[in-house]
Amino acid sequence: MPGENLSRDEARSRAGLLSVDGYEVALDVRSAVGEPEDASGPRTFRSLTTIRFRANEPGASTFVDLLAPSVTAVTLNGRQLDPAVVFDGSRITLDGLAAENVLVVDARCAYSRTGEGLHRFVDPEDGEVYLYTQYEPADARRVFADFEQPDLKAPFRFEVTAPEGWTVWSNREGARAEDGTWRFAETAPISTYITAVVAGPYHYETDLYERELADGTVLRIPLGAMCRKGLAKHFDADDIFLVTKQGLDFFHEHFDYPYPFGKYDQAFVPEYNIGAMENPGCVTFREEFVFRGKVTQASYERRANVILHEMAHMWFGDLVTMQWWDDLWLKESFADFMGSFSMVEATRFTDGWVTFANNRKAWAYRADQLPSTHPVTADIRDLEDAKLNFDGITYAKGASVLKQLVAYVGRDAFMEGARRYFKRHAYGNTRLGDLLSVLEETSGRDMKDWSRSWLETSGVNALTPEVAYDADGRITELAVSQDGDTLRPHRVAVGLYRIENSELVRYAQAGVDVTGARTVVPELAGEERPGLVLVNDEDLTYCKIRFDERSLETLRSSLGDIRDPLARALCWSALWNLTRDALMPAREFVRLVLAFAGRESDIGVLQMLHAWTRSALVHYVAPGWRAEGGRLAAEGALRELRAAGPGSQHQLTWARFFASVAESETDFRLLSGLLAGTEKIDGLDVDQELRWSFLEPLAAHGVADESAIAAELARDDTASGKRHEVRCLASRPSAAVKDQAWAAVVESDKLSNALVEATISGFAQPSQRELIAPYTEKYFEAIERVWSERSIQIGMDVVRGLYPSFQDSRATLDATDEWLAAHGSAAPALRRLVAESRDDLARALRAQECDGA
Repeated sequence: MPGENLSRDEARSRAGLLSVDGYEVALDVRSAVGEPEDASGPRTFRSLTTIRFRANEPGASTFVDLLAPSVTAVTLNGRQLDPAVVFDGSRITLDGLAAENVLVVDARCAYSRTGEGLHRFVDPEDGEVYLYTQYEPADARRVFADFEQPDLKAPFRFEVTAPEGWTVWSNREGARAEDGTWRFAETAPISTYITAVVAGPYHYETDLYERELADGTVLRIPLGAMCRKGLAKHFDADDIFLVTKQGLDFFHEHFDYPYPFGKYDQAFVPEYNIGAMENPGCVTFREEFVFRGKVTQASYERRANVILHEMAHMWFGDLVTMQWWDDLWLKESFADFMGSFSMVEATRFTDGWVTFANNRKAWAYRADQLPSTHPVTADIRDLEDAKLNFDGITYAKGASVLKQLVAYVGRDAFMEGARRYFKRHAYGNTRLGDLLSVLEETSGRDMKDWSRSWLETSGVNALTPEVAYDADGRITELAVSQDGDTLRPHRVAVGLYRIENSELVRYAQAGVDVTGARTVVPELAGEERPGLVLVNDEDLTYCKIRFDERSLETLRSSLGDIRDPLARALCWSALWNLTRDALMPAREFVRLVLAFAGRESDIGVLQMLHAWTRSALVHYVAPGWRAEGGRLAAEGALRELRAAGPGSQHQLTWARFFASVAESETDFRLLSGLLAGTEKIDGLDVDQELRWSFLEPLAAHGVADESAIAAELARDDTASGKRHEVRCLASRPSAAVKDQAWAAVVESDKLSNALVEATISGFAQPSQRELIAPYTEKYFEAIERVWSERSIQIGMDVVRGLYPSFQDSRATLDATDEWLAAHGSAAPALRRLVAESRDDLARALRAQECDGA
């Protein structure tokens, strides 16, 4: 559709013309149940929107956004407009505006199966229907007519006519009237993309948050949490409410601005595309955060972090919103940082900065080395750019930079700046300069140079220690060298470590401001020779860490002996970066994991090590060593699985890793026996989720057939079970299976977003390189058509998920280059996705050369 991809220039022009006074949106979703009225087209619902807005140039023209199969009527200031003339499928043209305008749009909008707009889900377990909305960055227009840009804020008043027996939630409090329609209180001025509707027979639990404010008044916030009825038996709402209350306490204490949106509901919904969404008063989460089986503390920590991330958005993003998506970081970077900050200080997850250093920063480092890297403050030309910018730069690098900013300006100055920012810009829209100005006020520092170095340039620096010793082994000079396209100022701690009582411990540390290409650390001169020099000790800055040769030798022999969990996590992260950068053979990284991961105390770090090892075996080791590496990984995983404490989270983590690397008949016999109950590992509870984890590798290697998968689905005939079944079916090593899976996601749009994701995951098996090799050519033939015909979410899933990364050869790289050269006019967002995948492949080939050297 020509008008679907709104540009920044169009948005800026429209914002200069219009002010929006309010929306009234009436939805009738009774059609969500039963047979559709017209089975030949999409299932639709009625959407009636009234928009009251002003124009500062009477007589001017504009447009309103709407993605809908049909428009029944359009009325502007009492004047009937012909929908066939003014509606092109994505925009309604409005001519002859008055100073004050009333627009009424009556439309038939389509329920979504892609997680965009109003998503409709039918639970296979009981046939119940569930609805929820997801709009970011610009899908509210799939549900009601609007001005779809963040800087045209307005109050919203929703009403929803729903099937009998359903409950409906929106951003504000609501109730079902005698006529059967749910009506909700008017919201504060908010952007279109954070409005929300959740409807259906959800299981719902309630609580109440109370806090006495500084003026003596008592703030009372009704709390709610919901999930599908089929998940109710697994729903631990008490823990969700506990974290919620702890977060509200933290933010009220530090922000000095009471939560401004009334109630606080949290909905865990099916087939969700993202982790969560910060709709004020009605936050939505993916239902995988309702744990159906035993999970580790890392999973609970991750959920707590997401709950607090979304809560931080109530201030950073909802109360104060970026003007356009260029400044997406003003909400996402802050929420990512504040999620970890509040979690560490207010909840039981006090080691959250270890996870941040090891996990979140790894995402940032990867994104910052792609050809599509960009400054934290990005250049977002249009909505397709915006969709792709929810990435490791905007989230994790931005959060890392903010962590540095707190150290730079001081915690008190940072928090006071946030408080002034909220009060000064409440219910408004901001740009970069608005935040920097308040931080300059509170800190007394000039923020412009800092912003140019950290927010307005891209790329990651590598910091390397250079150490010289005298004849007695004492340090004569220690310096830190910096490389990268842009040299930045770094405040770092340099730690010296040595073995004491069989542990590798820090015995000296110095803080230093690294500037330029080389910085001397005079405070460490005269110290005795360290076993390990750790630059960026305590993870104060955003950088890749390198090691001198002596430190590398120490890590090869004593990595597991590092006492401090954060220091150990930083070393693991640095070794992984060396592997990805082809500076250390991938097989050496695998061997280090097998030697020392069994001693890793932090379960989140251990899970990350397993994921990195899997990537190393699939992409980075030389092809000639893959079989040997896989064998060693499976043997090591089984050894640690049997050695782990019965019933421990480490045992569960090693069991999952063992299943992911299993490849021999002996491995498969054990997995089959654990499923059948003929084999047992003391303390290992093979619950339903673990059963699916064991079944997938059996299916992928041809050990479990379609009947075995069907039998497992019979045990778990649920929505979650269906996704697992689809993935297992697509993973079978058969040409016919691969053809069927390919057609299901590339040639058809019948699958929901969750089942597209599951099918792609099953199709792309690294053990089946030869079987899926013929799809390389098909991929490049299909992607431009898929991008133009399908929603951007499905397009992203297909382009990323089906890229032939397992065909790790120069020929695949050449095929990618040929496509890029021949499709210079393709959508920039599509070209970006292909270029990113190409870079990952090129990196893998370099790493394989290093590993085979």
